[in-house]
Amino acid sequence: MEAGNTYIIHTENQEQANALKAFVKALKMKLEETNDKSYNPDFVKKIKRSKKEFQEGKYTTVNKDNLESFLGLK
Repeated sequence: MEAGNTYIIHTENQEQANALKAFVKALKMKLEETNDKSYNPDFVKKIKRSKKEFQEGKYTTVNKDNLESFLGLK
């Protein structure tokens, strides 16, 4: 491990959060807390739906030679 690394820890309850804060404080380390989620929930739904559709064979393949036409650029 190198100094200066960032670690992301997902606590499951307040007890874990309190223990983590105490541990970090005891080591005199900097703790940055955020409630931000990494991804927008609507975006996650779209990705999951897309993955499911792909697994069901509901997708389109495009030949490289026809890509511009497929995108409406030609």
